[in-house]
Amino acid sequence: MTDLKPVVIIAGPTACGKTELALQIAEAFDGEIVNADSMQVYKELRILTARPSDEEESRVPHHLFGCLPVSERCSAGMWLKMAQDVLTDIHARDKLPIIAGGTGLYIKALTDGLAKIPEVPVEIFEGVQSHFDEVGGERFKTELALVDPGASERLPATDRQRLIRAAAVFAATGQTLSEWQRVQTSEPGYAARYGTVVLMPPRDEIYAAINARFDQMMDQGAMAEAEAFAELGIPSDLPSARAVGVAELLRVIRGEMTLEAAVTKAKTSSRNLAKRQITWFKRQIRADMTSDEKYMERDNDKIFAFIRQFVLTEGN
Repeated sequence: MTDLKPVVIIAGPTACGKTELALQIAEAFDGEIVNADSMQVYKELRILTARPSDEEESRVPHHLFGCLPVSERCSAGMWLKMAQDVLTDIHARDKLPIIAGGTGLYIKALTDGLAKIPEVPVEIFEGVQSHFDEVGGERFKTELALVDPGASERLPATDRQRLIRAAAVFAATGQTLSEWQRVQTSEPGYAARYGTVVLMPPRDEIYAAINARFDQMMDQGAMAEAEAFAELGIPSDLPSARAVGVAELLRVIRGEMTLEAAVTKAKTSSRNLAKRQITWFKRQIRADMTSDEKYMERDNDKIFAFIRQFVLTEGN
């Protein structure tokens, strides 16, 4: 038998209902919610990242929501370190941690650990960065395809950060980033028993929810939030500047796009994000339970029964 303590994971694509379900579970099982969404870590983007409201956060303790300024470059490794500290504290107080989020890489880092990719020497990274700025994204992407076709195909020419990272890792080690990532550590990111519930409502339901939610964001003041973000002068290659809705509304502020076109584009970008998340969860996450019912038909009693049994049953 093992004395590992339980951690519940509520995962799924954007707008699938994770927030409310996690709240209900936390209230029922004396739990605390830990964010696993790469954009909800940013303090200044409450509306555009669909962070829990003040009322929702008052119902149970929440962790790692709005914990970083938008000027920070959060990564899976940084998030994992923060999550390790939070989970240790929650378990020390005999509470149940509930991980809720749609960033699959964060969840996988927690349950499976992270590949130990060597540090890239500063001079190599700066050289690759300078070359990108000199030749531009399209040509850089074409050059990257010669040594790392997978990364070149996967990343758009506008994703300066990840393109530079992929090229710098190869330049420093002679191996692609994908090859390093395939060398998985045998240790989890945090030693625990994991019970994972993945929410997968029908796509038409998710897409309808995405469209309705963005309209609600606009009503709640998303444009003002984007204007405040623009005043901070955040570089366009930082993760916060690429958050769905942020990039589109910044183009409105710069006079490059109408508000109507930006809203339409943001909804499309969010639906595309949901598609990628669905693919990731199907291929990468080991779900103990998958709920694919429509929102109104979802059997939460069944989910609660699973969690109750998981929490009370020791692992082997």
